[in-house]
Amino acid sequence: MKGLYIVTPDWDDTARLLDVTEKALQGGAVMVQYRHKSATHEQRREQAKVLQALCRRYGKPFIINDFIDLCLELDTDGIHVGESDEAVAVVRAKVGPSKIVGASCYGNMDLVRKAYQAGASYVAFGGFYPSRIKKYPVTTELDIVAQMKKEIPSLPSVAIGGITLENAVPLVSQGVDMISVISSVYFAENPEEAARAFSRLFEKA
Repeated sequence: MKGLYIVTPDWDDTARLLDVTEKALQGGAVMVQYRHKSATHEQRREQAKVLQALCRRYGKPFIINDFIDLCLELDTDGIHVGESDEAVAVVRAKVGPSKIVGASCYGNMDLVRKAYQAGASYVAFGGFYPSRIKKYPVTTELDIVAQMKKEIPSLPSVAIGGITLENAVPLVSQGVDMISVISSVYFAENPEEAARAFSRLFEKA
């Protein structure tokens, strides 16, 4: 797990969603998370199916945000959960040992330790910066990445929240394994080139 991890916006236009996601994959995105909190069950299922097929064509993992039943129904590569969702241990028991289980840990090392012990495949930190998409307190300190790397070096880390090409640089320097973005790719004038620019940060590192 290393590189650009894209998360989908709440777009009802499936064709547009598919098109921009493919451009990001062409630009080097290494993982895709489908997140659409306001979709109907049927819309969410249909969008997830076509995105999963796209990711399989590119050989990249496809992750569902929050909806474990959908993850199991479509046999996606994994699931991502937040603190208000089901506990990581419960999720791991439901999806089995082979799927990716990501856990949001915000800026809290205690949550990191618990997620690791419960079988998380990676942990996500943030928000580091104000986001155009989600509203949250921006309280995560940059040095938490280096702290986690020192304490649990085998656990991959993801940085989330308001990340741009410019402010991603110190996070990559701290040793974060993946940068997760929504607007910096999906709302970019050239999504493929935006994804390629993020990917280059890890090549330099």
